[in-house]
Parts: sequence; structure tokens; C-alpha cells
Amino acid sequence: MSDLKKIKDNFFSKLNQNLGLSEINQIKSDLFGKNGLISSQFKKIGSINESERKKFASELNILKDELQDLIDSKINDIKKDEINRKLEKEKIDVTLPERSFVRGKIHPVSQTIDEISAIFSEIGFSIEEGPDIENEYNNFTALNTPDNHPARDMHDTFYLDKKKEKLLRTHTSPVQIRTMLKDNPPFKIIAPGRTYRSDSDQTHSPMFHQVEGLHIDKNINMGDLKGCLNYFIKEFFEVEKIKMRFRPSHFPFTEPSAEVDIGYEIKDGKIVIGEGDKWLEILGCGMVHPKVLKNVNVDPLKYQGYAFGIGIDRLAMLKYGINDLRSFFECDYRWLSHFGFDPLDVPTNYRGLSR
Repeated sequence: MSDLKKIKDNFFSKLNQNLGLSEINQIKSDLFGKNGLISSQFKKIGSINESERKKFASELNILKDELQDLIDSKINDIKKDEINRKLEKEKIDVTLPERSFVRGKIHPVSQTIDEISAIFSEIGFSIEEGPDIENEYNNFTALNTPDNHPARDMHDTFYLDKKKEKLLRTHTSPVQIRTMLKDNPPFKIIAPGRTYRSDSDQTHSPMFHQVEGLHIDKNINMGDLKGCLNYFIKEFFEVEKIKMRFRPSHFPFTEPSAEVDIGYEIKDGKIVIGEGDKWLEILGCGMVHPKVLKNVNVDPLKYQGYAFGIGIDRLAMLKYGINDLRSFFECDYRWLSHFGFDPLDVPTNYRGLSR
């Protein structure tokens, strides 16, 4: 029993001194560690005579609780003192003016993608995504692009290896291929995303944004395509009527193919979309080529459909009066402050838009 009294007198005396946190933690380890004094006393209980064991165990538990309480109290006191010292040194003058801050803006391209996605979602299109780094098959071969096509040349495409097997996708059409390979028709999707081509001027950029549309089902025709695009253009430009024409063109992955022109006029130096006597090309489209359907294991005798590709950046330029495509990517905050959208006050110019 004298061992317990010695432990109590010795450590109570130490703990009542002015100790630091590290010193108290050392005492705690000396007492309650794996080979600590209190831990060792508990190991002795089995070897004590049965007549004295109960009393010893009771006194040992009382001593353990007293020492733990004293240690916890000392640690709490030290922590409180540290907090009080910090409060004394780190006082905040609440009378000082607050720091200025600048609220960010939604980029016109992000805004336009949201608008396009919401409009097409209203008529049953789902949104699909694919990687920016593509393989040659998905980007060209599966889309019926021949080996001698100009788009495959080094001056137009960013290849990532000498064998020309990996590249930065030149359009979002590979998402069509990926979607059709992993599932069965019908398909009704749009695929917005970044694309890359070796070109740079006032209306072209090495990186730009495109949205691809695809609708594959039984009995889909050019009339369905025209109706879909007519609805989209009116909703996007917020006009009740739109003057639109299909002009014959050629794309390897559609047959027949067409460029879509819309009417416009100039008022007060600005382009006004609608019923003007001038024509403006805004997108390419057509019926999906039977070879493309065969490449993704879709029977062209049973299914057919249309596809279209729209330049997102150019749509944003037309709608919001931006005259230089390069401005989108120059990271000029002054430009973004002017053309960007307040995230708390995004225009609700079509159904479903919210940010």
C-alpha cells in the first residue's frame, strides 16, 4: 500500500508546480503509458492476496481518477491561458473599414452553354460529354473522314504523337461515336465542349467551344432537323419569327449536308437577328451518313437521324455584341466585368435558366 502513497505524494507534488504542456504530457505518459506506474500497479492486482485485493483495487482506482482529473485540469488551464494571451495580442479593431472584395462574373461562354443546354433539354435532348484528347478513329475514321481529307493535315489538327493516333479533338462529334458505341438507339443528345484547331485570327481561336447535336431514331427526316433548329434559334435569340434557309454543303459524316443561314439586318450599327434582308451562316448540319451508323453498329436500314454542329463562341458574339473571338481567352478582368454575368442576377431570358 505504501507504493500507492508514494506515487500520490510524488506526482501530486510535481503537478502542483508551474509546468508546461510538454512536461504535463510526460507525467501523463509516466503514469498511464504502457509501462507507466499506474498501469504497472493494475498488473499487480492478480498477484495480491484475495483478502487485500478488493481494497487495493479500490484505492488504485481512486488514485487513478484523482491523477487523471488533476492532469486534465492542468492541461485545460494551460490551453485557456494560451487562448487569453492570443486574444490580448490579436485584438481586432471592429471600427476599421471592411476589406474590399470583388464578386466574380459568369463568363459569356459559360452563360451561353447553360442557355443552349436548357433550350435543348426542353425538347428532350440529354447532355453527353467526352475527353478533349481523342483517338484518330473516333475523331476521323468513324465519322467517315477519308485519309486525304484536309482536316487530317498537321496544319489544321494538333497531334500528340508521331503516329497521329492521339490528338486534341477538332470537333465534339467524337462524343456521338462514343455515345452510340456504348448504347443502343434511339439517341437524342447534345455534346457541348472545348475543341481545338490550328487557327487564330479575329474570328478563329486555337481553342474554341462547340455543341454537337444528334437525334437517331426510326423515321427521322430533314423536316425534323429543320423544326428542331428553327425552335432553338428563336428561343436563343429571343425572337418570335426567324428567317432561315438550308444551303447545300458537304460534310463527310452527313448526307445530305447543309449550312444553315438566318436572316438579319443592321440597326444602329448592331446586328439584329430576325427578318432582315441579309443572310448569316451560323451552323452546319445534315442527315447522319449511313457509313457512320455502320461504324457504330447501328443498322442504317432501320434507323436514321440528323446531326448538327454549332460554334458556341460565335453564338455568344452574335447575341451579346462581342466583336473579337480572342477576347474570350485573354483573361482581361475589365472585359469580363463588362460582358460577364452577375451570378446573383443572371438574365432569365428563357425557360429553365438558373444559376
